[in-house]
Amino acid sequence: MTSWWELGEGYGQFGSELALYLITCPFCDERGNFERAFHAEKKKPNGSKKLSFDVYKCANCAGYVHVLWSATSGFHRRGLHDFRVLPYPLRIDQAPEHWPERLKELWLQAVRSIASENWDAAAVMVRSALQFALRENKAEGKTLKDEIRDLAAQGLLPPMMKEWSDNLRFLGNESAHPAVDSTSPDPQDVRDAQGFLDFLLEYLYDLPDRIKKYRERKSSSE
Repeated sequence: MTSWWELGEGYGQFGSELALYLITCPFCDERGNFERAFHAEKKKPNGSKKLSFDVYKCANCAGYVHVLWSATSGFHRRGLHDFRVLPYPLRIDQAPEHWPERLKELWLQAVRSIASENWDAAAVMVRSALQFALRENKAEGKTLKDEIRDLAAQGLLPPMMKEWSDNLRFLGNESAHPAVDSTSPDPQDVRDAQGFLDFLLEYLYDLPDRIKKYRERKSSSE
């Protein structure tokens, strides 16, 4: 996205009204329990597109959040919108809705372990999330190494992603099967591994979901 006028165009949540139930209070972690305290709009010159600037008050703790959101311009049977929230929760308590439930659990354990600086646990959970994602995408083999090779051979994992997957596997193995003289993994290595995992999950899950929503949007507008 190169302009805020692109917000809600081609990707986001279904519906032309703000999905308030998806917004979490950054102060008390209450989800979707807000009342609007302020509203303003900015209309795009020479167009129907508009940006909404809303301030919501949490009905639980009385904290405030600023929500910038916009719906798709034009006329479609099924509207689409997207939003950004400030401040955002520092505690990560949810994963993308279109991910498999078990993947959500593994990924959340990984990022929470990183947040609490439990580096061995984080390395193992990043590895577990990787292996689940590969298996859920029909990877075959007796070991994670075999599964990585299988998806690479199918063309689903490009060479660079295959190399990163192997590095992530090594990191997780060292924490899952520590040697007597082993030490905890380097924190930056674990953060890098989690960053790669996010790229991989975007490639395997988020991009296909965006394509699916794009096709649905185009179909609904015909």
